Amino acid sequence: MKRRAFFLAPLLLLGPRARAADPFPEVTPGHALQFPQDFGSHAAFRNEWWYITGWLEDASHNASGFQITFFRNRPGIADESSSAFAPRQLLFAHAAIADPRLGHLRHDERAAREGFGLAAAREETTDVWIGDWSLRRVEDGYRAQIAAHDFGFDLHFTPTQAVLPEGEAGVSRKGPLAAQASYYYSEPHLAVKGRAAVASADVPVTGVAWLDHEWSSEYMAPQAVGWDWTGINFDDGSALMAFRMRDRAGARFWAGGSHRAADGRVRAFHPDEIDFTPSRRWRSPRTQVEYPVAMTVRAGDLRYSLEPLIDDQELDARTGVGVLYWEGAVRATAAGPSVGRGYLELTGYGKPLKL
Repeated sequence: MKRRAFFLAPLLLLGPRARAADPFPEVTPGHALQFPQDFGSHAAFRNEWWYITGWLEDASHNASGFQITFFRNRPGIADESSSAFAPRQLLFAHAAIADPRLGHLRHDERAAREGFGLAAAREETTDVWIGDWSLRRVEDGYRAQIAAHDFGFDLHFTPTQAVLPEGEAGVSRKGPLAAQASYYYSEPHLAVKGRAAVASADVPVTGVAWLDHEWSSEYMAPQAVGWDWTGINFDDGSALMAFRMRDRAGARFWAGGSHRAADGRVRAFHPDEIDFTPSRRWRSPRTQVEYPVAMTVRAGDLRYSLEPLIDDQELDARTGVGVLYWEGAVRATAAGPSVGRGYLELTGYGKPLKL
């Protein structure tokens, strides 16, 4: 599903066409996720991503949001080629920081074919990199190192809770057809510690983050034009993931989500239990696209208002993976007081995504 239209990569990365050696595997209902092997890459599947979002705070209590995403794509056009340059696996990455003192999002991106020691996604564990950008599973968590053109991260993420399988035991439906699904798990409430560099400042930071890992061989359903997604770490230790896929009229085409309570109980939501209702919109001065940056999200009997850390968190990746979307840090409130922090993603608002 979400944030993940990276298969629209420039054709120059693909090289000469060749026949795929093996079909893409399908997501199978009832298949149980297995760890630690499912932390790693699933190279036979068409698409995969590791996605970390969160909030950082420096010693002066300045808050900022950050996003780090690594994508893997198997084009299936050069599997039988003997050339070392054959694009059997493509790697893409996005990184961004939302600092209210800057007033707008800063972001950067990378892309490469796997091979030559320049880019790879290992199958044994989470270990994906493109040049000097990397996300690796280490003994006590994860480490991300990002050297962007005008910012950077060196962050360590320590799990404080068990892995959260999304959907039905890790099989997350994205449409009415059984094949429209992904394998999907989250790791909410990651404790963050490290350094963040913006402009000339390189400072120690702490925070809280959310990790998603998802893989599938299906594209987005043709009836859908975009999606809204949120992942919220609540102050009491609970966590909520919710998404809806929108049709051409802007209505819910499909939806889903899960809630893990502070006592560890998990509830998965049916499509009709999820609603995203815009409460305020913001128009980008660069692209003139209007985004519903403030939302009321309903998941079953839970209801929260989401307000952005800053309005201008538009991410323009059209020159790289061909996607324009809004992805930003948000605060969650319930009847007034703040109760949590997380991220909100909004796609398909400028024009329908065509995958």
